[in-house]
Amino acid sequence: MSFMEDMSSDLGEARQSKLESFLFSCELSSKVPFYTFQGDEEEDLEHFLELRTVCLGEGVKEESNVVEVTAMNHQGKTISVPIANLHISCLPMVSLGEFELKAPVTLRLRAGTGPVTVSGLHLIASQVEDLDLSDEEDEDDDEDDEEEEEEITPIKPAKKKQKQ
Repeated sequence: MSFMEDMSSDLGEARQSKLESFLFSCELSSKVPFYTFQGDEEEDLEHFLELRTVCLGEGVKEESNVVEVTAMNHQGKTISVPIANLHISCLPMVSLGEFELKAPVTLRLRAGTGPVTVSGLHLIASQVEDLDLSDEEDEDDDEDDEEEEEEITPIKPAKKKQKQ
């Protein structure tokens, strides 16, 4: 899935933002206890991980499986937060909604042996400057405004009939 958004910066330049999304999944277990999600190092791209579900896999033991996420907070400091504590008898799956984190993100099986599957979306945002597009859009908007003005005609009061 991909879609386009138009965004304008504070400087008045027209920018086109493109957002692409791809399915993401990883399995954590005692053999592979962590997974680090990193995006490409290209300058114009930003990578995000949108976590949706955390689910116990087939053959899981009767134990708690705690999944923890490590990412940067708003101050640029790395923090770790448990996002799910799953148990086969009471909570085999949790839905996280649209829990979005900027890369790099590390998912870790903090407790338990798994397997635990974490799934969601890999989002890639790119900014593309397009000054010509903004000029054309402005012209189109002006033409639309003129057409709307021409279509609106003032209402004239009805003339009274004279008695004969």
